[in-house]
Amino acid sequence: MLATFLIGLREGLEAALVVGILVAYLTRLGRRDVLPRLWAGVGLAVGLALAIGAVLTFGAYSLTFQAQEILGGTLSLVAVGMVTWMIFWMQRTARTMKKTLEGGIDRALAQGSMWALVVLGFVSVAREGVESALLLWSMVESFGDAPAALTGAVLGIAVSVAAGYFIAKGALRLNLRVFFTWTGAFLVIVAAGVLAYAIHDLQEAAVLPGPFTAGAPVDPVTGAVAVGWAGFPFGWAFDLSGVIAPGSAIAVILQAIVGFMPQMTWLQVIAWVLYVAIVGTSYLRGVRGPERAARPAPAVAPASVPPSPHMRDALVSSASTEGAR
Repeated sequence: MLATFLIGLREGLEAALVVGILVAYLTRLGRRDVLPRLWAGVGLAVGLALAIGAVLTFGAYSLTFQAQEILGGTLSLVAVGMVTWMIFWMQRTARTMKKTLEGGIDRALAQGSMWALVVLGFVSVAREGVESALLLWSMVESFGDAPAALTGAVLGIAVSVAAGYFIAKGALRLNLRVFFTWTGAFLVIVAAGVLAYAIHDLQEAAVLPGPFTAGAPVDPVTGAVAVGWAGFPFGWAFDLSGVIAPGSAIAVILQAIVGFMPQMTWLQVIAWVLYVAIVGTSYLRGVRGPERAARPAPAVAPASVPPSPHMRDALVSSASTEGAR
């Protein structure tokens, strides 16, 4: 519930802030008459996200095990791609989001079309909705506990809607830059875990080489798939199932927060490490960039320029004249 709660809170608050900016601007323009069109677009976006989540979670599929694993792994990769893009998009456009959204309203009102505002409301929320549906579905699949995961997501979205309302009314102050910075870093770790789970699905489907295929390295003593360096690169990187039970509370918490599983393949570990190293480093650079730009430049003392020979002679002559006086 913790991981899905935080995801629902972040995604929901982002959508709530977008809608709040649009509603506040229309109200300031005195065009509350077109608010129903905006809300219609928002409602369509929410309906699309719920429909995608319901189909993925509760839909009945007449697929083979291999096809199910391929579908799950592919959709998890799509979710990772969307989350990664959203993290950097939010980091890049957060400062100009209000101006961009207000410009979209101006263009929609200038067109005079009823559908222009409907489309604006739909597009403004649909991205977060579809992204949340895919990410939450991937996490539900990896946890194997749909009720708890969905409950956490619903609670997070409910809190985000309430927070967005009170922020718009001025009753709640929240440092959004700090909030989105920390939740963005959390999403980098979550996305790395989803990526590792996607690799596991694709290995089970034999799309990628791993311990489930005939090419896996085998321990000559036990005959089982090799573990550790002997299993590199297509065996098990480690197997801590004897220490941490796969279904235990600590295993679920670690998987939810950092994507850790008691038994992971080398490809999973490599994918996790590379994702966190590359995406995490790029994200931290983006965070530090605005902070450095906001710091005032240090005052620089004017450089002393040595006087020219003519100026030096004039100064000496002036000093001699003063001495004579």
